[in-house]
Amino acid sequence: MIREMVKIDEDLCDGCGLCVPNCHEGALQIIDGKARLISDLMCDGLGACLGHCPQGAITIEKREAVPYDEVAVMIDMIPKGKNVVVAHMKHLLDHNENEFFKLAMDYLTLNKEKLGFDLNDMKSEVHNSIDQPASGCGCAGSAERVINGPEETSSSCCSTKPIPSALRHWPVQMHLINPNAQHFQGSDLVLAADCVAFSMGNFHPELLEGKTLAIFCPKLDSNTESYVDKITALVDGAKVNTITVVMMEVPCCGGMLRFVQQALQNASRKVPVKAIIVGVNGDILQEDWV
Repeated sequence: MIREMVKIDEDLCDGCGLCVPNCHEGALQIIDGKARLISDLMCDGLGACLGHCPQGAITIEKREAVPYDEVAVMIDMIPKGKNVVVAHMKHLLDHNENEFFKLAMDYLTLNKEKLGFDLNDMKSEVHNSIDQPASGCGCAGSAERVINGPEETSSSCCSTKPIPSALRHWPVQMHLINPNAQHFQGSDLVLAADCVAFSMGNFHPELLEGKTLAIFCPKLDSNTESYVDKITALVDGAKVNTITVVMMEVPCCGGMLRFVQQALQNASRKVPVKAIIVGVNGDILQEDWV
């Protein structure tokens, strides 16, 4: 069957091992100094390991693979102990994989006498974590949180004056843009994560004014390999002047900058690149030329 799977670029991988503990299914191991996908049937393709690779060596691709097997994952995982199982179950809930969660829970229930830990304790830890921010064992980008914004004033809640958009072209999604379009020629390009404009109230006047735009999500978009080619075309063909990469503070957003760095390695031109990190509350947390 065709499904999304982890792909590891061995040329980029330095064997640091940071991805391994963040693959709760146990599909990754360090072998001969490189991260290896040891089992298709244990890779769920959700990419929890993506944001933990400092070299950008891990991406998601669609390819022929054996179906993911939740029972096989549980059989391999149970001997590793309760904490590993809890992390995996939280991971399934973080990504709304309710069917896999049910399969895992059914298997655990049927084999509770052989687990080596108390099933009810495990259930309590999993369900008590649902309303808590994700830790290093979960998906930080998917953790629910409440954002306390500024208090509304009478002028802000009652104003009917429209706020002008700084967007001057369409489309903006990376799969849909044409790098050869006239509006990109010689422009200052903003590459923004999908969530940025919703989190940052002044995105248009502060970051988009007078610039062109392309948006994407390095974790949830499919066929992201084509993004490197498009960015390369924007650099060499459209001859953009600068690139501003605007990412959210969540780990998986770091893949955006790696796409740009890979594109610049392929391009014949070099352009200045600025990296901006935006917090979930809309503040700019970091801004650097890289």
